[in-house]
Amino acid sequence: MAYLNLNELASLGLKTCGHDVKISEWARIYNPANISIGNNVRIDDFCILSAGDGGIELGSHIHIAAYSSLIGNALISISDYCGLSGRVSIYSSSDDYSGEYLTNPVVPSHLTNVNHAPVHLEPHCIIGCGSVILPGVIIGEGAAVGALSHVRGRLEEFYIYSGNPLRKISPRSKSMIKLKAQHIYNSGDKK
Repeated sequence: MAYLNLNELASLGLKTCGHDVKISEWARIYNPANISIGNNVRIDDFCILSAGDGGIELGSHIHIAAYSSLIGNALISISDYCGLSGRVSIYSSSDDYSGEYLTNPVVPSHLTNVNHAPVHLEPHCIIGCGSVILPGVIIGEGAAVGALSHVRGRLEEFYIYSGNPLRKISPRSKSMIKLKAQHIYNSGDKK
């Protein structure tokens, strides 16, 4: 996988970009002036980050695996030490499927009824491959979402969830908190 070099990263025009950021040359970034990226972030091949007015905010120590997408007009924020497996889709906007309105972005907005709501992943979340996260979702610290899950609403901290419909499976260990402290101590990193 080939990553953008420092000059190419700078030429993207991101709102902010930390150090040790690796973005695949095959990723697509739309509205970069509305995207903030922390330190030690990797975005793999064929990912799409399409920021609307609310923007996209990525913390530090985040991995976004191949074919994942972050799309919508409301804010999408992903906190430190989160990971998205391949083909994860996060939407902060969604069309009205009732048939009462027209749909898609090429139709004038007064003929649509798009729902826009922020999405937030708190620290230490992991999202399994193929999962879909809808507008308004808050995933609590340390929560894990299994592959091919459909996420709506709020997920409690330090639980494992899976499925469609989504079910709470079991508690998740909090050992990652100690490992983060060890990582920070050993690396001298402030996050």
